[in-house]
Amino acid sequence: MSIPANLKYTKDHEWVSIEGDVATVGITHFAQKELGDIVYVEVETLDQTLDKDEVFGTVEAVKTVSDLFLPLTGEIIAFNEDLESAPETVNSDPYGAGWMIKIKIADASEIDSLLSDQAYKDLIGA
Repeated sequence: MSIPANLKYTKDHEWVSIEGDVATVGITHFAQKELGDIVYVEVETLDQTLDKDEVFGTVEAVKTVSDLFLPLTGEIIAFNEDLESAPETVNSDPYGAGWMIKIKIADASEIDSLLSDQAYKDLIGA
């Protein structure tokens, strides 16, 4: 199972890539595998500032709908609009073209609460 070492992770199975004060967020390979075929990604919080752990959207698979939780406090500055017409990209490329949102980080100290790749592997038993 793919768990890139250059990313941070949450206990809610999201990955975070940080560049300066912007974080790119998606769901992990483990999460998309557990959900199954993803048919819809909804994010209605673009341009809103949310607190860490607030729901920023949902991902819908054939059998279930799951909330997506913000890994860091900040303003949602971008949504991957390609997912509107091709949500299955989250299944085929969860760490690349399947990214979901970009956040302008409000509190960089929260980054320390994210999991390393090894801590995430331990969490999922990989």
